[in-house]
Amino acid sequence: MFETRFVYKCTDCGKEFSSSEVIYLCNVCCRQNTPNSPLYGVLGIVYDYDHIKKSTPEFHDLKEKSFASLLPIKDIESMPSLRVGNTPLYSSIRPDGKPLPFRIHLKDDSQNPTWSFKDRASALVSAYAVENNLDTIVTASTGNAGSSIAGICASQNQRAIVIVPENAPIAKLTQIIMYGATIVPITGTYDEAFDLSIKATEEFGWYNRNTAYNPLTIEGKKTVSFEIFEQLNFKVPERIFVPVGDGVILSGVYKGFEDLLKLNMIDSMPVVVAVQAEGSDNLVRNLNSEYFRIIQSFTVADSISVDVPRNFHMARKFLHKYEGEAITVSDEEIIAASSVLSKSTGLFTEPAGAAAFAGLLSYIRDGKIGDDSDNVVLLTGSGLKDLKPLTSILSIPQPVEPSIENLKKLGI
Repeated sequence: MFETRFVYKCTDCGKEFSSSEVIYLCNVCCRQNTPNSPLYGVLGIVYDYDHIKKSTPEFHDLKEKSFASLLPIKDIESMPSLRVGNTPLYSSIRPDGKPLPFRIHLKDDSQNPTWSFKDRASALVSAYAVENNLDTIVTASTGNAGSSIAGICASQNQRAIVIVPENAPIAKLTQIIMYGATIVPITGTYDEAFDLSIKATEEFGWYNRNTAYNPLTIEGKKTVSFEIFEQLNFKVPERIFVPVGDGVILSGVYKGFEDLLKLNMIDSMPVVVAVQAEGSDNLVRNLNSEYFRIIQSFTVADSISVDVPRNFHMARKFLHKYEGEAITVSDEEIIAASSVLSKSTGLFTEPAGAAAFAGLLSYIRDGKIGDDSDNVVLLTGSGLKDLKPLTSILSIPQPVEPSIENLKKLGI
């Protein structure tokens, strides 16, 4: 067992909290929170980096311990037995079949147990619950986080309660039910489901997995940065294209590389590109605004369809601190990118992942990708999670009699 030393630190006021208690938000800054605004008082986790450097001076040693020294749990054995993380990084991608003067790498998190990036966060939340005798975990979700915590809890013999908007994709709802979780559809939005789950936590004492609200979600998602660093032979990529809804994956990517920076394992940060759908761009549109302004979200990429990005303040601070970039893409670009990606690579990703790829394609068209650079795209889930957005480009032929003559007529 590796002794992990850490404290929770408010990203707004800087107040620190002991790591020996279940905690969600800063008890001072959270008083500013209202139902229709991003969360104040989101907590980051700060480790004793000097202790880690003395104990595990090389990144390879951290890898052997499964990053245990950079995770806020007591024992790595508390993690689920399912294989979470260590997903493939596919390289030498050519979207149009032609050689490129730079390199594209696709991080395929559809290979996680419930086919989405969310398993990284769910696994850590579940492990913490195991160590603290918390047997019921609740979350709000448009589908992926819900199916993720349902599957992870099933593997850990824990109870999961998932509150979802009634229009969540049927494939994700099916997963939640099949994993044995209690599903609660509501006649409202994801944001209303989020607020209800917090009230349920306060009322019933359930452990809450909500992104941003639970600081462990960011810690779970940061593991993708460690993997990318290792898979690129311990190099930092030029850019990482990240699909953004709440801003938690974005913050997780930054947090992982920031940990490596503080351990002197890297000397620079990658340029993180926040990619949002035009119809759900509440984080990007408010990056430089004094007052947060909301538009009602509408996009085919339901996983990043969020009216109120709960982790807005932390995400914005990361983007400003490390000079990140932001872009929006249309639903038409997302659908087109999904098709290009599938046909050129054999990887079928959900619309949220296709949004990140659409962001890359936009950068390529605008000549923003430097020669001889490494560029990573996060593919956050399987395309089978949500098929409805693709109906406009699907054309299934009518059946024919099984004969060679009919094959000839089809001109195959």
